[in-house]
Amino acid sequence: MLSKSKIKLIQSLNLKKNRDESGVFLVEGNKMVEEAIRSGFEIEFLACTSGFAAQHPEIGRRANDWVETDSETISKASLLKNPQEALAIVVQQKDLTPEINPENELCLALDFIQDPGNLGTILRIADWFGISQVVCSENTVDVFNPKVVQASMGSIFRIKTGITELSGFIKNTATKEIPVYGTFLEGKNIYHESLTSNGIIVLGNEGNGISEPISRLISHKLLIPTFSTNENKPESLNVAVAAAICCSEFRRK
Repeated sequence: MLSKSKIKLIQSLNLKKNRDESGVFLVEGNKMVEEAIRSGFEIEFLACTSGFAAQHPEIGRRANDWVETDSETISKASLLKNPQEALAIVVQQKDLTPEINPENELCLALDFIQDPGNLGTILRIADWFGISQVVCSENTVDVFNPKVVQASMGSIFRIKTGITELSGFIKNTATKEIPVYGTFLEGKNIYHESLTSNGIIVLGNEGNGISEPISRLISHKLLIPTFSTNENKPESLNVAVAAAICCSEFRRK
């Protein structure tokens, strides 16, 4: 069974300070736990129903510790509104910033993304379009936030993620003449531009867009044009939607 102390630990991982101190994060739901099992991430602990365990005999090899329990007990530990049959405590991937290299392939750079759902969706979008590198500014929401993990739908296990001082990261690429892209209202129409298969695509904050210090480092300013003819048209796109459009255009070209 799932002990009270283990339930307390699981629920404590909703807070960043506890995730940072323990070096682990929470994964919930059948699909997400299956993704964790298939990944190279270390699984510190796993709890699941007998039905889930029967379908995944590899649990004993993949998890350092695991227990079989019932759905009611999992519900008591879960942070989800609709818990499923499995949850896991997974060891955080190390910061992979040193391994991220936009010289030969595309990289997404996230400038103060605040909403966990947006960050998780951006990871999923990057994964869909074969972009395996995402670097986050230090003030971007924690990549191991449970809502980020859930929204990524497993992509968190396949994307190299880094957390860094973003302006320094971009400046370090300047000597290599790596293109740095970002979307602006005064940019050039993305549908008319020649786009490269390498470089950095910067995505800005939900409310304020790309910050001024970072905008000064953008070498290619792009515009996603609106086709609305309404006077009261939207002022901007959701950042995850903008990410999907940008990634699609870069891959289409």
